[in-house]
Amino acid sequence: MTSVPRHSSSWPESIQSLLGTIVIAVFVVTFVVQAFQIPSESMENTLLIGDYLLVDKLHYGNNRLGGTILPYRAVKRGDIIVFHYPVHPVEHFVKRVVGLPGDRIRLINRRLYVNGLAANEPYVHYFRPHDAFRDEFPRLDVSFVSALNGAWLLQMKKLVEDNQLIIPAGNYFVMGDNRDDSLDSRYWGFVPQENIVGQPLLIYWSMRSPDPGDGLLTAGDKLERFLYAMSHIMQITRWERTLRLVR
Repeated sequence: MTSVPRHSSSWPESIQSLLGTIVIAVFVVTFVVQAFQIPSESMENTLLIGDYLLVDKLHYGNNRLGGTILPYRAVKRGDIIVFHYPVHPVEHFVKRVVGLPGDRIRLINRRLYVNGLAANEPYVHYFRPHDAFRDEFPRLDVSFVSALNGAWLLQMKKLVEDNQLIIPAGNYFVMGDNRDDSLDSRYWGFVPQENIVGQPLLIYWSMRSPDPGDGLLTAGDKLERFLYAMSHIMQITRWERTLRLVR
């Protein structure tokens, strides 16, 4: 007697499986990793415009799960971090930590000194002429700096001692690797511990900017850019950067 084959699952079970997948995806995005796109040149040549990152949100234990259940480590000098921009917290910035709580920092002719010792920074990139504020930090006698936050200047004056900026507890000083083109702690202040989202793990994809001759009519239109990217993915992908670990 031949038996009639039965379906391995009914539609309620399929829906249950789909919901389970969605829950897992939401959990991963909320607590474990987050996708992040590099929007500016401030971290060149370590990170480029068009790099797409996966950010490890458990690394520093700043959420409830990482802080109470899983092990995490403290922020270290030299770490690249993603954080909520203190001036406008809905924005995410990515910079490199150069100063920890209690550190005394200064820049002399572009060279970074931490607690009186010159820092080894092989990743730093310069290309502009010398600037009195940007390259000789902290400077309290400048007359005008367009990008300088006024509230930060007032706070900075209270924290400078012997021409060194003292970083208060629970805060970090960050700068971009592209020191000449980075809106960073020199201009708006410290990154509080609670603003840190995580550490970039991997460049999962990298794309070069569209070539005007490729036929993209309106570079500012998101839908048009998406369609362009999908139809030219082989040409615009930076294959040498894709799946590269962030260091």
